[in-house]
Order: sequence, then C-alpha cells, then structure tokens
Amino acid sequence: MASGVNLPNVSQVLDIADDFGLELTQEDAESYCTLLQGAVKSYRRIDQMVEYRPPVKYPRSPGYRPAPEDNPCNGWYWKSRIEGAPNGPLRGKTVGVKDAICVAGVPMMNGSRILEGFMPDIDATVVTRLLDAGATILGKTNSEDCCFSGSGHTCAMGPVGNPYQPDHAPGGSSNGSAVVLATDQADLALGGDQGGSIRMPAAWSGVVGHKPSYGLVPYTGCMMIEMTLDHVGPMANSVEDVAAMLSAIAGPDHLDPRQRGVIPEDFVNDYLPAIDKGIDGLRIAIVKEGFEQAPWTDLVWAAVKRRSMKASAQQQNVSVPSELLSKRYRFRCTLTALTFLLPSSVKVRRISWSRATTRAPTGRASTIRACSMRWPG
Repeated sequence: MASGVNLPNVSQVLDIADDFGLELTQEDAESYCTLLQGAVKSYRRIDQMVEYRPPVKYPRSPGYRPAPEDNPCNGWYWKSRIEGAPNGPLRGKTVGVKDAICVAGVPMMNGSRILEGFMPDIDATVVTRLLDAGATILGKTNSEDCCFSGSGHTCAMGPVGNPYQPDHAPGGSSNGSAVVLATDQADLALGGDQGGSIRMPAAWSGVVGHKPSYGLVPYTGCMMIEMTLDHVGPMANSVEDVAAMLSAIAGPDHLDPRQRGVIPEDFVNDYLPAIDKGIDGLRIAIVKEGFEQAPWTDLVWAAVKRRSMKASAQQQNVSVPSELLSKRYRFRCTLTALTFLLPSSVKVRRISWSRATTRAPTGRASTIRACSMRWPG
C-alpha cells in the first residue's frame, strides 16, 4: 500500500482551482495531474526513508520539576542530572541547558504550553559535545514563551525574576540560563540567540554571554525560529569559562545546513589562548543614529565614553542615512545600546508593560510596546 501524500484526481484539481478563484478546463486539470505524478512519487519515497537519529550516549533519568523553594527566581524548568565523560576539558563543570534545546528523555516546552508533554528522543549536538567534554548537565532552564520575548515575564512556568532583584526582569529569552549562573546553581549554561536572547539576559543578570558567529556552533537539535538568524552559544560567570565552553561546542556538524560554507578548512576551536591578546587595533563603530533619542542620549554616551576610555580599540563614529532607519529601528538601537552599556546595577522592571494607542512622544509607532524602567535610589 502506498504511503505518503496522495495524487489528486481531476475533480479534486478542479475543486482546488475553484477555491483559489482559478478557471481550469478539463484538459488543464488532466495536465496538472500528470505533472504532479513525479512530485508525489518523490514525496512517497521520502516518507519511506528512516529518519537518522544521533545516538544518545549517556544515561539519564526523566528527572523532576523543582519545587519553588528549591528554584530561586524560577530559573529551572526541569532538573535531571546527566554525567558526562570521565575525562575532558569541562570535567567537574555543571551545565544548565536552555529549554529550547533537546535533551533526550527530558521534557521540553520551549517556554510554551503548546509543547507541554513533549519528550525529545535525541540530544542536541551541543549537548552531546558538552557531555563528551566531561561536563555534567543539571537540567533544563526556563525560557520565554517560544523565545519571543526579551524580558522574562512570558514563560509558561511563570515569570523568571532577576537574580539581584526578583521583581525586576532578568532579560530574555535565555533568562533561566542567566539566573542559574548568577545564583551559582550551575557553572555553565547554554543559551539561544536570534535577536539578543543570550546577550540581553547576560547583561541584565550580570553574567557573561556570547553569541557566536553564524554557523560556528551547530544548531542541530535546537528549537528554530528562522534558519538565517538561529544561534546557540555559551553562557558562564567568566570569560574563561565561556571560551572553554565555546571550544567544546564549536565546529562542523554535517547535520546542520547552517554551516555549509561557513567554517573554513583551517578551523581552530581552542579559544582560550585568545583571552590575553586584548583588542589592540580593532575598530569599534558607533552608529550615531542609535544614540539620538531622548532621554537616553546623555546617559548612553557617558557609558560609551567611559567604556571606550578603558579599551585599547579605536572608536569611530559612523552614520546610517536616516531614510534607511525607521523610528522603530532607532528606538531598538537605543534600547540595545542601553542594555549593553549601562552599569549592572540598573534593572528593568518586569511588569510595567503597556501597549501604546497613539504615537508616543519619542516617535515610536503605535504597535511598539512601551516599558517603564526603575533606577536604583
């Protein structure tokens, strides 16, 4: 018995055409049926293929959902201890895995009720590589609902609090990963980043996060948002640990199409020696349009100047023509700069979100959500 998609008959082709407002003759419909035969055969052949599943190399138990008193700031979604290889560069290091990354036999929600009850049957490539390097996985960390938020309040398992002030946002969407690091519940963590989801929680929660170059770290087994934006990367409490973690997870993976033509043949994956080299000779571009929006202009520029004075890189002001930058984008540039450059004592309030009904004084479009920020003192 044939499996897979069924070939539509002439009557069905005519009905489909009618649904789309197309007029086909009987002869046209018969011609389409003939043309579809090759495609249907191909689909059926694909359906008969056995899907390749990477082997699960390390034993584990399904684990458990931690009680609130054992889960500071709601950083953990699920606890499950998985011991890695007996030897390796990460031996003795504990890891939290963002709940957008598959760990076989451990529940996965991606922060959303939509996936509640889902149990992956594979380990993501980065998970296997961490275990091969000797790390011990402690469980899955909470993330924003489908990783679509940068704050911390949309997770299906409840809001995730900032580790320094729980009624403030930790940043998202890799919020749980940042929290378990900042509260010393794990040494390392995996995060995902499409539009800041590693970098924002790292900045807001006072840890180190790195968004690798596109394709450097394989995304196989991670919940995708858009293939040209997907990144998975390391988070930790020190640059040294991030470099060691990146060394373990970076490199070619034939299962990830994002890597095609990205990784050079002379690829080197030991990043620890680069830590002491500094940034002499590097040029940092400052896009001036990102700092023109009140009331952040003076505050952000002061932070930029303070940080740049400590760095040995060259600072260069650049401009992007205003007709290429919508006001919405300028707001995002300013907010991103604010996120990365403000001192760690500045926290963003979690719950003061409102949808604007008219154009805001700062020029944001009505569809942009406004947030209020609370400053210390």
